[in-house]
Amino acid sequence: MRDTSTDSLAVASRPDAMLDPDRLNDLAADSTRKDAESAAPLPGTSGDIVLARHGEPALSRKCLITARQYRDWWGKYELGGLLEGQTPPAELLLTAEGAALILSSTRQRAIETAAAISGDREVLSDALFIEAPLPPPPFPEWFKLSPRWWGVVSRFWWHAFDHHQGQETRREAEARADRAARLLIEKAAMGGDVLVLAHGYFNHMVGRCLKAHGWRLAHNQGFKYWSQRRFVKR
Repeated sequence: MRDTSTDSLAVASRPDAMLDPDRLNDLAADSTRKDAESAAPLPGTSGDIVLARHGEPALSRKCLITARQYRDWWGKYELGGLLEGQTPPAELLLTAEGAALILSSTRQRAIETAAAISGDREVLSDALFIEAPLPPPPFPEWFKLSPRWWGVVSRFWWHAFDHHQGQETRREAEARADRAARLLIEKAAMGGDVLVLAHGYFNHMVGRCLKAHGWRLAHNQGFKYWSQRRFVKR
């Protein structure tokens, strides 16, 4: 079988070819096409899915408050952005650089996190990825906790007793997490990595759905601020 790998070079090296602009343009276009094909994802392959948590919010957790006050605190937290002066970790910046698609929740803290790591890349914000609600249980006014511990207690009441106070129920949030997982799988099937900047507990719920759909947790930084968890298709 004749080796055609050097045909382009051989043709281009002939004097008559060097004087033919149309032929040179064809060779350049063919080279560009081959480079693009070699860089493109292989057919049938899937990109990874990375679930990352936002940076540290500006609203302080260093206080003792009642359940009623925590409800107000959470409302402010949901609207607020990030604490100033933070530097995104280098590993997350590299993940963003290599992602074919970057998504974020519509909460300000997630939007600002995405902006901090994406540079001039486009980021698609979707309410599908917002945090599951945290309505506190009706504890008496004398009972006070820090916002961090109210979050733990409220999540337990929401998860174990379906305490939602007219907000999203656990079952509704689980259905939303599955929709989110399916969307991410669909996007990753196009061949590039997908990065999501969202929230701790809802990322956990989406991760469980990804596992149920046949994905494996390959890299786990937990759920701290700026952390990421990478899922790969089995």
